[in-house]
Amino acid sequence: MNFLAVIGRITVSFLQATGRLGIFGALSLYHIFTPPFYFRSLLRQMMTVGYYSLPVVGLTALFTGAALALNIFEGGSRFNAQSALPTIVVIGIVRELGPVLSGLIVAGRVSASMAAELGTMRVTEQIDAMATLSTDPFKYLIAPRIVATTLMMPLMLVVVADVIGVMGGFLIATGKLNFNAGNYMTQTMDFLEATDVYTSLSKAAVFGFFIALMGCYHGYHSRGGAQGVGISTTNAVVSACMLILLSNYIVTEIFFAS
Repeated sequence: MNFLAVIGRITVSFLQATGRLGIFGALSLYHIFTPPFYFRSLLRQMMTVGYYSLPVVGLTALFTGAALALNIFEGGSRFNAQSALPTIVVIGIVRELGPVLSGLIVAGRVSASMAAELGTMRVTEQIDAMATLSTDPFKYLIAPRIVATTLMMPLMLVVVADVIGVMGGFLIATGKLNFNAGNYMTQTMDFLEATDVYTSLSKAAVFGFFIALMGCYHGYHSRGGAQGVGISTTNAVVSACMLILLSNYIVTEIFFAS
């Protein structure tokens, strides 16, 4: 009976957390589409999320593309399929590795930052003071962060990651593996389809929404001083990464299920 009680408590706690998150997400979406709009705060968050994340996303994509090319060439040489390297690199980067790795990197950087910032504001009662002064925290703090991350992921970060990742494979293939540059690019463009790009950008938008949502949710509900802020930051990153991996499968299933 004690074992069943433990399972019951875990199930009830999970359902309660899911309900709170669903309500928080619904309120966030409502405040995104209703005035007033704080465009200055939105632009500031777009700069923080997009521009300042470019170096780490670009470096990650570059070395991932290069390593992918080396692994594909080595694996393909076992059954004389080295010529498929450009095709596998571009599909692997654009469909999966570009958006997923960018999402995980941005989750570690942006989701943690949002949770820490909002958590500090919560435990120091700045959010309560903002509400007292008739400024809705959802509109001023949460809506701009969610909109900025949802836009910057597909419009900037994942586009850059896809291009640089493919370029990393190109540099290794032509500089180290003796591929012809013209043939490599021709094969890359021939096998890249519009559906691959749409899938990549769709995943990026979904990932961006979850990254900002989890960072804001855990930061907004922080309790217990500095220790609570640290716990909220950790929970934000872990939950954002889990939702990225889960939604990645769901979006892939939607686009490519036969």
